[in-house]
Amino acid sequence: MEKIVIIEGPTATGKSALAIGLAREFNGEVISADSMQVYRRMDIGTAKPSMKERQAVPHHLIDIVSPDEDYTAADFMNDAVSKIKEVRSRGKNIFIAGGTGLYIKALTKGLFPGPKSDKMLRDMLRKEAQEKGGLYIHGRLKEVDPEAASRIHPNNIIRVIRAIEVYEAAKRPISELQKAHGFSEARFDALKIGLIKERAMLYADIENRVERMVNEGLLEETRRLLEAGYSMDLKPMCGLGYKEMIGFLHGKYAFNEAVEELKKNTRHYAKRQITWFKKDAEIRWFSPQQKEDIIGLVRGFLS
Repeated sequence: MEKIVIIEGPTATGKSALAIGLAREFNGEVISADSMQVYRRMDIGTAKPSMKERQAVPHHLIDIVSPDEDYTAADFMNDAVSKIKEVRSRGKNIFIAGGTGLYIKALTKGLFPGPKSDKMLRDMLRKEAQEKGGLYIHGRLKEVDPEAASRIHPNNIIRVIRAIEVYEAAKRPISELQKAHGFSEARFDALKIGLIKERAMLYADIENRVERMVNEGLLEETRRLLEAGYSMDLKPMCGLGYKEMIGFLHGKYAFNEAVEELKKNTRHYAKRQITWFKKDAEIRWFSPQQKEDIIGLVRGFLS
């Protein structure tokens, strides 16, 4: 069974930097497990590794689809499996880095064979969510699948819509289908390393990251995407950073209010990530300062 090292945890904990350092130390390459970094032309708001970092260590599954193309956890699973085989064929070690928990779960545990997406239904549900709000669409899910609704936050519109979509197509709740699958597949021998910070430090670093994104041109990047014809309704355009800047451009917020909204939403996102990852007993948790301990663990695992 192929060995892979996974670096995961909430945003702004230094996952990319650690993965790059480990890849350089152990003759490896990095596969991104970030659901936003797959999109081209979305660089600042997704905190992609710089071109200099990507030249120092090969990265994969970054800049692979356009913002108006669908890309799912199943797509990631298939692409990542293919890339892992390719990297191993060159005799390199594999480091997976990212904060999209569903992507990592799909890669390590598999996905239940759910029904294909229904574009017409999905577009209708997205429109309802925009017009009536996230709580309304979450209420629709609660009617057909209370268990899934209890696990999916109302702000996670994408997962809420997918759960309704599965119910409408399969006539069975997604929670029931997931239980039947069991997520018991194990393709890889995975060492899972979680990065975590004390809450106050994490929030301070999130605020600093947001300020840095703003200074680097997040607003201009968002404006360029809209001018290029990418709809504000597209899934990636509803992602952190872009939706707040669109809110400013459409007069919903003053600019400083949009920035504060982004900070608040990113803090909330980090809390949801922590909740997700803490459920995985396989993760070994470290602070970013424990680099030598992490290197020792990885060395023992790979050897």
